[in-house]
Amino acid sequence: MQHEEIARKLLSHIGGSENVMNISHCTTRLRFNVRDEAKIDIAAIEKMESVQGTFFRYGLFQIIFGAGVVHKIYKEMLHLCASAPLEEGMQPESQSAMNYFTRFAKTLSDIFVPIIPAMAASGLLMGLIGVLKEFSGGAINGPVMKMLDMFSSSAFIILPVLLGFSAAKQFGANPFLGAVIGGILTHPDLLDPSLLGSKTPSTIDVFGFQVPLIGYQGTVIPILLSVYIMSKIEKVLKKVVPSSLDLLVIPFITVMITGFAAIFMMGPVSLFIGHLMSESLGFVYQYAGAAAGFLFGGLYSLIVLSGLHHSFYVIEASLLADPEYGVNFLLPIWSMANVAQGGAGLAVFLKTKNANVKKIAIPASLTAFLGIVEPVMFGVNLKRLNPFIGASIGGALGGAYVTFMNVAANSYGLSGIPMISIILPLGTANLIHYLIGFAIAVVSAFIATLCLGLKEEKEE
Repeated sequence: MQHEEIARKLLSHIGGSENVMNISHCTTRLRFNVRDEAKIDIAAIEKMESVQGTFFRYGLFQIIFGAGVVHKIYKEMLHLCASAPLEEGMQPESQSAMNYFTRFAKTLSDIFVPIIPAMAASGLLMGLIGVLKEFSGGAINGPVMKMLDMFSSSAFIILPVLLGFSAAKQFGANPFLGAVIGGILTHPDLLDPSLLGSKTPSTIDVFGFQVPLIGYQGTVIPILLSVYIMSKIEKVLKKVVPSSLDLLVIPFITVMITGFAAIFMMGPVSLFIGHLMSESLGFVYQYAGAAAGFLFGGLYSLIVLSGLHHSFYVIEASLLADPEYGVNFLLPIWSMANVAQGGAGLAVFLKTKNANVKKIAIPASLTAFLGIVEPVMFGVNLKRLNPFIGASIGGALGGAYVTFMNVAANSYGLSGIPMISIILPLGTANLIHYLIGFAIAVVSAFIATLCLGLKEEKEE
């Protein structure tokens, strides 16, 4: 089906353009905020050939189309809804009723989702460099390798800039000012935190206090706290500064106050918080070992259901930025949970008698092996429950193995097969154990699903 035809049929099943208040999308899903949920014909939408599943979350009706397709349908939907202007800044009722923890985690998730492509690209480039060095014995050097090193590290160096822009949008502030605050935290005059073990930062005297000039390249918490403070300052200034002066006065005062707060207060406090988080996780990882991997791997899919899994990037980035650790030992566990969903999806393909389910199960399972888990989770496994339980068992066993063997990654944002690129640079043994864990997760999820059985839906 052409994307325009899909959009037209979808719009008719969702109640027409007059029922659509807001449209957005992520990697695999098209998300609608509607005026009347009763007008949505869910059964008809799920029968559409391109649809891999539907569900409601936080007051949004979400339709899974898969990566590479959803943004094309999104563009067509925008054209079709052009006659009925969409309402900006919608906050669904159920979202406003969320508890503080859920709202906090969802905000972190929404901040990180837009920058995932940049992180994934950098991770893959790091993997390419690692592969070239691994199999060339270090013989490959020169200008090309130098350029690849620059390309792969840039996103992590300017991570606070990217997060500053994204966070400011989420907090309702000027995103370009958020990027400026990120630039302040990564200024070349500030010592890169990764060099703290070998270099001593210079200090400056401010009102009798000796302030170390430490940068925050690759960190997350300092920029998030700083931009949050910035958003509050900007909102206060907008209330008191005359509109004729807001273009000059508000950015000037906002950047000046936030800059001082970021360097002298938010930054040092954030480093302490980040180090405390890393130490706590490191303690659990060291002493709980395979038991922690079993628990995290088994429960991770439940967190994906809530949509809050992207908030874990804060923790993963803190681990990478901490000189004491410098690796991501959580991502391999999450990866086991994701690929286990694919293994369970293959079992559904084998057991189901429904031709339409078979058509969805294979591509959705393969997508899970490539790191995108929503199609098989929501479109295949969750609807039948037992496959979801089987996938959780596979994720737990795979997570226990990779934790026991101390498998780690040098980046984040990738899982499944693409994750090999950020596993290999840490050694061949690291890769071998990752692949073994991968096999354990997929095979055990497949077998567990076959053993649990498959309850076909009545409409099938």
